[in-house]
Amino acid sequence: MAKKRKVKATFRYYEMPQEMPLIALLGEYSGAMWGGNELDSFHFHNNMEIGYCYAGNGYMAFTEEKLPYHGDMFTVIPKNFSHKTIFDKKDDGRWEYLIVDLDKFLGDMYKNNIQLAEWIAIRANRKVHLAQAGEQREIASLIKRIFQAMKEQKEFYQEEVKGFLLALLTQIARWNKEETDENDIVPIASNSTVISPALNYISIAPEKPVKIGELAEMCHISETHFRRVFAECMKMSPVKYINHVRIRRSCEELKRTDAPVSVVASRSGFPTLSTFNRNFREIMGISPQQWRKNSEYYEHKLHGYGSQSENIGEAPDKGIIVQ
Repeated sequence: MAKKRKVKATFRYYEMPQEMPLIALLGEYSGAMWGGNELDSFHFHNNMEIGYCYAGNGYMAFTEEKLPYHGDMFTVIPKNFSHKTIFDKKDDGRWEYLIVDLDKFLGDMYKNNIQLAEWIAIRANRKVHLAQAGEQREIASLIKRIFQAMKEQKEFYQEEVKGFLLALLTQIARWNKEETDENDIVPIASNSTVISPALNYISIAPEKPVKIGELAEMCHISETHFRRVFAECMKMSPVKYINHVRIRRSCEELKRTDAPVSVVASRSGFPTLSTFNRNFREIMGISPQQWRKNSEYYEHKLHGYGSQSENIGEAPDKGIIVQ
C-alpha cells in the first residue's frame, strides 16, 4: 500500500493595525494576481479569514478534500485552519478578503464580561463554511457592507466597520449553534452577569488557589446562592470549571514549552502531579504526555477542524459545512 503523502502548510502572520480589528484585502484577487491557477500552497493564518467570491469557478482545498465554489459564495475559515484556493483558469476568480482578529476585538467590546467574549469567539471560530450568499443573506450582506465601508472610508467609518463586524461575528456564532459540544463551557447570558466577577478572576488567574466563598464574596452573594447560579450558568460546579480552565491553559504550555510535566502541573495550580494527571485525563481523555507528543492531532479532535502544524498528515474530521 502506498504511503500517504504528507501535505505541507505554511503559516501566514497578519499584524493588525492599531486602530482596527481587521485587514481588508480589496481589489478582487484572482488566479492571475497570484501567478497561477492555485493560490500559493496550503496555508493557515493567525486570524480568521472571511472571503467573498464575486465571479469565477474553482475549488477550495482543505488538505484531503476539495469543494467547488462559484460566484456569489463566501467562506468563513477559522484561524489555524489549512486551506488553499484553486482557480479553474489562471485569470479566473474574483475574491476579496477580511482578516479578523476576533479575540482582541470581542475582548475590547466586552471588557466587563470576558466569559461572554471568549464564548462568542470560540463559537464563531468553530467551523469552516463555504456557503451560497443567497442562503445566508444577512451574513453575506454584512460582509459586503464591511468591504464597502473600508473602500469608501467616510466619516466615522471605523466605528461603522466595528458595528458591522460585531453583528457579523454574532451571526456566525449563532449559525454554529447546532455544533455545540456538550463539553463546552457555555454561559447563560441572563444569569452570567451575576457571576461575571468570579469568571473574570478565574480567567485571569486560574492557577491561584481560591475558596468558593471568596468567589461568592466577589459577586456579593452568599456561597449557597453562588454555587446554585454558577451551576445553572456553567452546567458544572465552580471547582470543576476551575479545573477545566487550568487544564486548557496547561495544554498550551505543554505544546509551547519543554518544561517537565510536574512543573506544568504546579504552574497550572494543581498541588500534586497525580491530581493534575487525573484531571487532565478526565477532561482531555488522554495523558499530558500523549497530548505533548501529538498536540496538533488532539486539538483537531477537540475543536473539530484544521491544523496548526507545518506538516499535516492524515487529517481528522474537519467539520466543513457546505451550503
